[in-house]
Amino acid sequence: MHRITGYIEKDLETGLYVAVVPGIPGAHTQAETLDELQKNLKEVVELCLEEMDPETKKQLPEFVGIQQVEVAG
Repeated sequence: MHRITGYIEKDLETGLYVAVVPGIPGAHTQAETLDELQKNLKEVVELCLEEMDPETKKQLPEFVGIQQVEVAG
């Protein structure tokens, strides 16, 4: 069993929620609701993991946290 962390943003242009999993190529999706996004993200991550060889799966990055910074501009 893998615990995978996705990064989620709301696209202001489309109004859709967008998720990406850093470290897993192709692991990204979008949806109109957060519930739908979670379902879609789980599905796409499962598909990506099915395509990975066992050695690559062992090298998936470990989620540490998210850091926000304030910058002028």
